[in-house]
Amino acid sequence: MAIRVWDYLPEYEKERTDVLDAVEKVFESGQLILGESVRSFEEEFAAYHRTRHCTGVDNGTNAIKLGLQALGVGPGDEVVTVSNTAAPTVVAIDSVGATPVFADVREDDHLVDPAQVAAAITPRTRALVPVHLYGQCADMAPLTRLAARHGLAVLEDCAQAHGARHGRLAGTMGHAAAFSFYPTKVLGAYGDGGAVLTGDDTVDGNLRRLRYYGMEERYYVVRTPGHNCRLDEVQAEILRRKLGRLDDYIARRREVADRYAEGLADVAGPSGLRLPSVTEGNDHVYYVYVIRHPRRDEIIERLKAYDIHLNISYPWPVHTMTGFERLGYAEGSLPVTERLAREIFSLPMYPSLPPDTQDRVIEALREVLTTL
Repeated sequence: MAIRVWDYLPEYEKERTDVLDAVEKVFESGQLILGESVRSFEEEFAAYHRTRHCTGVDNGTNAIKLGLQALGVGPGDEVVTVSNTAAPTVVAIDSVGATPVFADVREDDHLVDPAQVAAAITPRTRALVPVHLYGQCADMAPLTRLAARHGLAVLEDCAQAHGARHGRLAGTMGHAAAFSFYPTKVLGAYGDGGAVLTGDDTVDGNLRRLRYYGMEERYYVVRTPGHNCRLDEVQAEILRRKLGRLDDYIARRREVADRYAEGLADVAGPSGLRLPSVTEGNDHVYYVYVIRHPRRDEIIERLKAYDIHLNISYPWPVHTMTGFERLGYAEGSLPVTERLAREIFSLPMYPSLPPDTQDRVIEALREVLTTL
């Protein structure tokens, strides 16, 4: 059978009864939009993070968009973030009329370099959007100090870091935090979904109006802009059930990561293969298991002969995409980001990955490396 980086079917087979019960509960409730399941999930997700508020929205991109708007970011502002991220991070910044400004990243952990963020701040900077990439947290302490010094808002992009921790949980270190529940995520729905966490009552009020046309009650708009960005009841109820298993999912992901580290330890380094680096103090949740090799493309192609089909997260830095060429970043402007994009690739990673399937990947990769 073909091996791919992600597959939800083994998990669904195990959790099918609970998933279908969640759907049945919503369908029988008599309320399909912004009902009890959304309210309960918001309360429980906030409680998991020990923060005051959670606002469920329809996807992770809109979680960033609405989070920025709720923090007062808009046209004419600059927002500092990274280019080695999923494009939606930057699309969301662009969609509020702000200008994305890119900081380069660190060579070892691929996370934003606080020194580069400091150099990117201008009088127009209004916010920072650090990305907790691949399952571990950005170095938030220097970033929050920078933000306080310059009077900036901090919106954490936690789409890849549910349950990750660096002293504190991802999502609790800024003014607000955006989450995606896309099916591949550490906490994934069976469709799209997102949420914004905040401890600020005013920001939360803004978020609830923004996701519901600018209304506080039906049919009456009290503030613009407003959107239709509500978390679906069915997805909320499924997420409620899965939230109770989140720590188990994370533990299993760490077991998978440990198995890779053990199985590839003796071929890492001399062959040019570099395994993930976990920054001191970080509790990595391994949303994806990203490794590096200067002959990445050749390795991926050769693995297809073993029916192993890998992914690159991400092959094109956002600043190199034609959709953002107007920002004026020349090739070589973010050297670490660009070098990583030529070398990184992801091995299969999900909690229900069978050990024998993972062993097939390890053995095939070892064979390919010895014949390069």
